[in-house]
Amino acid sequence: MLHLEHSCLFFRSWLALTVSVLLDWKPSACRSLSGSRPNILLLMADDLGIGDVGCYGNDTVRTPNIDRLAADGVMLTQHIAAASVCTPSRAAFLTGRYPLRTGMVSSNGYRVLQWTGVSGGLPPNETTFAKILKDKGYATGLIGKWHLGLNCESSDDYCHHPLSHGFDHFYGMPFSMMGDCESWEMSEKRAGLEHKLNVCSHVMALAAFTLTVGKLTRLVAGSWALVICSAIVALLCFTTSYFMGALIVHADCFLMRNHSITEQPMRLQRTTALMLKEVSSFVKRNKQGPFLLFVSFLHVHTPLITTENFRGRSPHGLYGDNTEEMDWMVGQILDTLDTEGLTNSTLVYFTSDHGGSLEAQFGNNQYGGWNGIYKGGKGMGGWEGGIRVPGILRWPGVLPAGRLIHEPTSLMDVFPTVVQLGGGQVPHDRVIDGRDLLPLLLGTAQHSEHEFLMHYCESFLHAARWHQRNRGAVWKVHYVTPIFHPDGASACYGRGVCPCFGDKVAHHDPPLLFDLSRDPSEAHALTPDTESSFHQVMERITKAVEDHRRTLSPVPLQLDMPDNIWKPWLQPCCGRFPLCWCDREADPQ
Repeated sequence: MLHLEHSCLFFRSWLALTVSVLLDWKPSACRSLSGSRPNILLLMADDLGIGDVGCYGNDTVRTPNIDRLAADGVMLTQHIAAASVCTPSRAAFLTGRYPLRTGMVSSNGYRVLQWTGVSGGLPPNETTFAKILKDKGYATGLIGKWHLGLNCESSDDYCHHPLSHGFDHFYGMPFSMMGDCESWEMSEKRAGLEHKLNVCSHVMALAAFTLTVGKLTRLVAGSWALVICSAIVALLCFTTSYFMGALIVHADCFLMRNHSITEQPMRLQRTTALMLKEVSSFVKRNKQGPFLLFVSFLHVHTPLITTENFRGRSPHGLYGDNTEEMDWMVGQILDTLDTEGLTNSTLVYFTSDHGGSLEAQFGNNQYGGWNGIYKGGKGMGGWEGGIRVPGILRWPGVLPAGRLIHEPTSLMDVFPTVVQLGGGQVPHDRVIDGRDLLPLLLGTAQHSEHEFLMHYCESFLHAARWHQRNRGAVWKVHYVTPIFHPDGASACYGRGVCPCFGDKVAHHDPPLLFDLSRDPSEAHALTPDTESSFHQVMERITKAVEDHRRTLSPVPLQLDMPDNIWKPWLQPCCGRFPLCWCDREADPQ
C-alpha cells in the first residue's frame, strides 16, 4: 500500500513537472513581451521579387544576410501586399488599411504619385503606426523612400511629409528612385513627355509655317499675331523637350533631411553610403530606446544604382548586383544592432512593397525581379506574382527561430502588430484591415485571422481570396485580369505596366477560380466539372465581397487628376525656382 502511495505521488510530481516544461515557453514569451517594449526595425525593399531571395528558393542570387535573418526568425510564405505598385502599397503598410479607404488610389490610370510637386498624398487625417508609437514615447525615424506626397497648397506646408505622419526624423527621397534620375535607357516619364512635346513643336511649327505662307500669298487674312503665337508655342515645346531630362532630375531626384533639401539633384553613387551612415547615426542616438526605424530601401528599383564594389558580381547582371548590394546593406544594419548591443531587444522585419517588375526589360537585358513560381508581377492587381512578397521577422528569445508560417498574412498586419507591441491602441474610429501577427508568430494561434483578402488594381477589385480553414484550402477568384502583350507573353511588354481597366483587361463571368493550396502558380483554373464545390465557393466569396463593400466610405482619390499633376508652386527647391541646386552633403559637419 505504501509502495502504491509513493508511486502515485511520484506520478503526480512527474506529470506536473512535464506539463510545466511543455508549457514553459509560453509564459516565458509572455514575460518577455510584457517586460519591455522592443525597438522596432522595419526594412522594406523596392520592387524586390519573392523569388530573388535565397531563403525563398533562389540559389543563384546571394542574399546571406536576409537568409540569416530568416534562419534566426520566422518566415511568412503567404505574405501579401495590399497593392501591386508602390504608393498604394506603402500607404496600406503604414495605416493598416486598404488603400481605397485612404484614397491612395486612382480611377484613371495614374497608379502612383507622378511628381514630387503634386497636391495628392497620404491624407493628414490618416493615422500611421509611427504617429501612435511617437505618442507612446518612441523615437521614430524614416530613412529612404517615401513616395506618399509632400505638400498641399504651398511648397513648404509639408501636409503629407513624413514628419506630419508621426516620424520624428526623415532622411531620404520624398519621391522615388526611377530610371529618369540617371537619364537611363528605361524611362518612366521623360521619354513619353519628350515625345508629346516634340509632336507639339512640330504641329505648331507647321501651323506657323502654313500661316506664314498663307499670309505672304494673301490666301489667309487677319493679323500676324496668330503666326507669332504659333511660333512661340513651337519654340516653348521644343525648348521644354530639350531640357525635360534635366527638369525631371531636379524636380524629383533629391534628398531631404526633415524639412530641408540637402542634395538637389542627388549624386547617385554616394547615396548608399549616405543612407547607411544615417541609419547608424539614428540607432546610436536612440539606443537607449525604444525606437521605431523604417528603412525604406531605394534598391532594387530601376535604374539599379550599384556601387563599383558590387558591379559584375552576380550572374543575373545589374539587377542581381543591385540585389546583392541591398543584402549587404541589410547585413551592415544588422551589424550595427549587434555592435550597439540591441539585437535581443529589437524586432526586425523585412519585406518588399510588391512583386518584381517583369516589364523592366530593355533589349536582351532584364532589369526587374523574379517572382518565383508565381504568375504575374508588379502592376498586376490580382496575380500572385505582383502581391506575394517576402515576410521575415526576428526577435531573439521571443520568436522561435526557423519557424515557417504558411497562413495568409498581409503587409497591413504590421500596423496592429507594432502598435500593440509598443503599448498603443489600434484606432476604433475607423476600419483597420490588418490583424495582429503575434499570436500566429508565437504559435498561440493556429490560423491567421484573415479569412478573406481583397486584391485591388487602382479602385477596381480584381480578385479576392478565401482561407477555408476547416479544409486547409486557400481559394482565389479573379474577376478581372490584364491581357498580356504580345500574345502568349507572361506580362504586358511594351506597356510599362499592365492596365487596370479598359479594353486591355479581360472580365471573367464566371470568375476564374484557383485553389492556391494545390496550385500556387495559378496555372489551372477550376470549373464546376473539375471542382465539386465550385458554386459554394463562389457564393461564399461573393457574399464576403458584398460585406466588404458595405464597409467602404467615399473619399477623395489622391492619385486622380487634378491632385496628381505637377504644380510649379508646390515644387520643393533649395534655390530660387527654377534654379534648384544645392549640395549640403558636402558641407563640413
